[in-house]
This record gives sequence, C-alpha cells and structure tokens, in this order.
Amino acid sequence: MENICKSFFGVPVLKNVSFRLRHGEVHVLLGENGAGKSTLIKILSGAYTLDSGKIFLEGQEIDTSTYNPETASRMGIATI
Repeated sequence: MENICKSFFGVPVLKNVSFRLRHGEVHVLLGENGAGKSTLIKILSGAYTLDSGKIFLEGQEIDTSTYNPETASRMGIATI
C-alpha cells in the first residue's frame, strides 16, 4: 500500500499511509482507538474504497476502481 488516504464526510481518517507486507510473514497493526486500523483493513479487503493512493499485489498495481471484497478474496486477501 502506498500513500493511502481516506476521509469520511470530509474528515480525514487516513493520511498518506504506506507499508509493505511480505508473503509468509505474520503482521500486527497496533494503534489507539480511532487511529484508522479498521478502516485500513477494510480498504485492503475491498470493503471500503480509498480516496487516493495505490495498492500493489506481488509488485502489480491493483485497479482500485473495480476492487471489492470478491476481487480481494480471489487474490487471496482475507481478514480474520
């Protein structure tokens, strides 16, 4: 994910969030209440659209205009 931004009703929730996840690694996302953890996960899983930024899978940029939970699932992206 690169420079992910998301706002709700004009209120910024995520501002230029970037990180990489590597296959086979275990990751944890920590933060205070309201920090945007759930929003970020919902963007990654296709439940929310992003306002700007890019999502990559295995080095290829994903077309976020058609990205949804079904697409994410087909790509092997799932949340627990």
